[in-house]
This record gives sequence, structure tokens and C-alpha cells, in this order.
Amino acid sequence: MNFDVRQIITVTMVLFAVIDIVGSIPIIVDLRKKHGRIESEKASLVAAFIMIVFLFVGEELLNLIGIDVNSFAVAGAFVLFFLALEMILGIRIYKDEESGSASIVPLAFPLIAGAGTMTTLLSLRAQFHTVNIIIAIVINIVLVYFVLRVSGRIEKLLGKNGLGVIRKAFGVVLLAIAVKLFASNVKALFA
Repeated sequence: MNFDVRQIITVTMVLFAVIDIVGSIPIIVDLRKKHGRIESEKASLVAAFIMIVFLFVGEELLNLIGIDVNSFAVAGAFVLFFLALEMILGIRIYKDEESGSASIVPLAFPLIAGAGTMTTLLSLRAQFHTVNIIIAIVINIVLVYFVLRVSGRIEKLLGKNGLGVIRKAFGVVLLAIAVKLFASNVKALFA
């Protein structure tokens, strides 16, 4: 069955760093303020579904519609870039017509299961056994669910000023990730 604890730990750590759910707490708090509520279960399950489906059919799906992985990653970099600008500048770029819930967009996709995660999954698939990647995805989704559930408590603990500082700091980090994702993939578009 190719079950390997080392592979699971490695893939879990890589996905945890890419998903960066702890660093997304300011975004989650901000989304809760804009939309009133976040359904943790729904966001976690949809993100898990997207990641597992993309693990199996991602590359084929992108090829079918004529999009290469690099183009997908560059598009994801733009989404992350605009989310980062919202955090840093305190402006609102993403506008949702219906302000019921942000559980699916932009939380499950592209924040949790975004282009960075998708691109990472495709590269992990080439190096690790699928069963170990799936277990790592499940572990990360459990962590995501936990953070989504306690984000309100974290907000109360840090207060408005603390969250503002963290939001701007993580906005800069998210901006740097967007630039890196863009730079590492845009060259391949013109090669």
C-alpha cells in the first residue's frame, strides 16, 4: 500500500506551509466581519474535496482546457496579490453580491485550496505516493477546521489593534508569496 510515515510528515509540513492557515487568521477574521459568519465544516470539506480531486485530475483538467500549470500558478498569484493589498491597505477589492457567507469563496478557494496549494499538490504527486499525500491533506484539513473554529477566540485575545498589526504583517508576507509564485512561474510562460 506504500504507506510511509516519513512521507506523510514531509508532505503535511509542506502543505501546512503553503496553506498557511495560521497566517490567514487576519483574513479569516476580516471575512467574518464582512460576511457575518464562516461555516468551518463547509469550508474545510470543500477545500479537502477540491485538493483531493485536483490531486487526481488537476493536470489533466488544466491540459483539457488548454491551461498549463504555470499559467494557473500566475493566475493564483494575482488572486493572492489582491488579497494581500486588501490586508495591507485596508481597502476592499473583493466584492460579493450576496453577503451570506464566505465559506466557499474566497475561503475554501482560493485561500485554503488555492493555486499555490494546487501547484504544490501536482509537484508532490511526482515525488510521493498518493495515499501519503491524501493522509497529509486530511491532517491539514483538520488543522484548518480547528483554526477556523477558534479564530473568533483568537480575535478576542489579540484585540482590534493586535489584529490590525498582524493583518498588515501577514499581508506583506502574502504579498511576498504572491510575488514569488508569480516570478517562479511567469518565465515558463514565455519560454
